[in-house]
Amino acid sequence: APTPATTPAVRCEPEPGVAEITGEPWPQQRLRFERVWRLTRGEGVTVAVVDSGVDAAHPQLSGVVVRQEDLTGTDKRDCVGHGTAVAGIIAGRDLTSRGVPVMGVAPDATILSIKQTEGRSGDVSRLARGIRRAADLGADVINVSVQAQDHPALKSAVTYAQDKDAVIVAAAGNVKQDDGAVAAAYPAEYPGVIAVGSASPDGAKSEFSNGVTRISVTAPGAGITSAWTGGGYRTGLDGTSFAAPFVSGVVALVRARHPELDHWQIKRRLERTAEGGGAAGTGAGLVNPLLAVTSVIPVTEDKAAAPPIVLARAPVPDARKQAIAVAIAAGAVGTTTLVVFVALMLPRARRRGWRAGNARGTAPGTAPGTP
Repeated sequence: APTPATTPAVRCEPEPGVAEITGEPWPQQRLRFERVWRLTRGEGVTVAVVDSGVDAAHPQLSGVVVRQEDLTGTDKRDCVGHGTAVAGIIAGRDLTSRGVPVMGVAPDATILSIKQTEGRSGDVSRLARGIRRAADLGADVINVSVQAQDHPALKSAVTYAQDKDAVIVAAAGNVKQDDGAVAAAYPAEYPGVIAVGSASPDGAKSEFSNGVTRISVTAPGAGITSAWTGGGYRTGLDGTSFAAPFVSGVVALVRARHPELDHWQIKRRLERTAEGGGAAGTGAGLVNPLLAVTSVIPVTEDKAAAPPIVLARAPVPDARKQAIAVAIAAGAVGTTTLVVFVALMLPRARRRGWRAGNARGTAPGTAPGTP
């Protein structure tokens, strides 16, 4: 009998990270998201990472990853490191007591790992399947640190997830320096998606951040430090891929604190509370975790923008109605005048015994001065 073919072992050799890191990363110094932790740490919120998988055994992600699924037909391991870094930014545990200075934005949130690629790019239809699967599994937030082209399946998946009230946060994409091609990134470009651009330590838009995509907000995306496959860490990470999870973490904080808000209202809240916007490619500006959680914004505010105030149009005058109104007004004035006249003259007539008076106010046939 022929010998059954053996399935070749999948090579899982991510680029090595570093065992230890020192110094607080600049995104934490800039965003200061730990100030929000007295109000919320993202408890009860599930964030789906549709990426290259997640190393659930990493010390900062131990107990954080509640489920792992693989759509690539390989295995659930993160053999790239990309998805693990994204998950660490979103919900890495606070291990400062062990001397680890880096931490996630929402350390009490949970991670749902949907592996849809073995690299940093993959099949768009599989990406769409990953978004749908995340929505079916009840993800409150879906992080997509992937830039793809517009595709009907991808757009349908985004709509499907939004109909389930999932907040989709997507990277705005990076400018390709090799050929200079600049095009909008998807799913970031779709309506309702929070499109995230990259900010550098000085707060300005990173040079590589794609400004063609319609940016909602920016977040740190240059010189990033995060967890890495194999239990270590990686420094110097650049890309909107690493800016998006900072925003996903903030969304987790907002969803935990304001569960009554839908995905449109959360998007609007982040845009309303961002700071320093206005420059090309920065959208509303740098995301502000404290303001996003604590600002008082009417929940009845329109999904995309404040509803316009509609003033009623003045009715066209009707000539017949105007004439009737004038006649009624004139009659009312005449009646009022008559009532006043009677009220003044009636007492005097009674004093004269109802006799008519002359021009000087005396009764006929009576000499002036006669009582």
